Amino acid sequence: MDKNTRGLRDVVKRTALMGSLSFLLPLATIGFVYFGAETVSSQAGRVLRAQDPGVRGGTAAAGGPLDGVTDHENEYFLAGKGEFEEAEEVAEGLGPTLNLDSCGGCHSQPAIGGTSPAINPQVAFATAGGGRDLIPPFLSADGPVREARFIRNPDGSPDGGVHALFTITGRDGAGTCQISQPDFAKEFANKNVSFRIPTPTFGLGLVEQIPDSAILANMADNAGAKSVLGIRGRANFAVDGRTISGQTNRNGNDGTIARFGWKAQNKSLLLFSGEAYNVEMGISNELFQNERDETANCLIASHPNSVTHPEADATIDAFSAIEKFAFFMRLLAPPAASPDTPGGAPSITNGKTVFNSVGCAFCHTPSFTTGNSAVAALRNRTVRLYSDLLVHDMGLGLADGVSQGQAGPREFRSAPLWGLGQRVFFLHDGRTSDLAAAIRAHQSIGSEANGVIQNFLGLTESQKQDLYNFLRSL
Repeated sequence: MDKNTRGLRDVVKRTALMGSLSFLLPLATIGFVYFGAETVSSQAGRVLRAQDPGVRGGTAAAGGPLDGVTDHENEYFLAGKGEFEEAEEVAEGLGPTLNLDSCGGCHSQPAIGGTSPAINPQVAFATAGGGRDLIPPFLSADGPVREARFIRNPDGSPDGGVHALFTITGRDGAGTCQISQPDFAKEFANKNVSFRIPTPTFGLGLVEQIPDSAILANMADNAGAKSVLGIRGRANFAVDGRTISGQTNRNGNDGTIARFGWKAQNKSLLLFSGEAYNVEMGISNELFQNERDETANCLIASHPNSVTHPEADATIDAFSAIEKFAFFMRLLAPPAASPDTPGGAPSITNGKTVFNSVGCAFCHTPSFTTGNSAVAALRNRTVRLYSDLLVHDMGLGLADGVSQGQAGPREFRSAPLWGLGQRVFFLHDGRTSDLAAAIRAHQSIGSEANGVIQNFLGLTESQKQDLYNFLRSL
């Protein structure tokens, strides 16, 4: 019996012994218990424990176009990139309520198209250009970019919608518009606010082209092993009795699987773009024609690029902003993994083995293959995203109280892990910058990840370090 087989056998034994204990602990409130932890001694004789190596340094491993795009496609990519980076103004239709003035401000780590940067631009924006907004209590300069959702309406019924953080009141071009922010301090104190941080947009054109059949086949794979660990997972949306296909777990109108967003609530990049333009920047567009706030004197203007312009001379100029956003994300390359940083190639290789052996790969599926796309650069490509694109019950500890589609208040899509090595904040609400803490947070009452985390807790410290190094290499 080789070393890896013996190690896996030992993990399985420890899992069996601990299974009867795991649900006796109120994990969501008292923290997490380590079992079988082994210390690692440095050359200096100090006793160490495995720890997150931190954000991988060096040049950003993302931000450019896919390999194989044509010159013409690259023109569209660059046009979309410019639109994505542009800071909008009130006179161009920004607001009346919003979370920031550009896509690029939220999606900038480690490069354009990424996720929340280390310094939150929302704090400075609160009073930029004459703005009179207060900084909500859940934002800080060194914290993540966040959007806020209220869990309940005043009458106690479910809310779940985004409540914009800022207004255009007092800002250049806003005229006599007077809108007040919601009372975030009160709602925060009443535990009625849940948060989302920006999801990275790298490689999303490849994700868009993964066939539904591949997602469903992967869902059915390893059913026995998944069941032992308590892993289920399902696609969003499931609209029983109203699907034209007759199958559950599919979009209620066209019979296909949605896959974008923290709860896999959006089907396509165009829909993803239109919703973000309307919700995050308050700009109505072809998909979302009405302002989210219709306060008198606050409907300043529409963005000149919010709809398609068939009369435009140049082809690219004819497209609307949300179409350009979609072009950019569709042709944006996935992040490149490092073969040897952090920890060296042997540690990363060992960490990948650990990742698979403890069961992480059952939800964070290492790869899919795209279908026969009309765009050659997207056609039959390997997609190393580390996600099954399904939603899973993550238990009380990560529950946000919000439902979207058929994803319930405790369910989230398995977050793609590619690019994780250069992310600053983790989990849907950005509650931690520590990879180790993010992993442990997957365990709580009712979580599908409990079995896997018990396996993780049974690892030696050197195995955990290899796992952290592998994840930070992605």
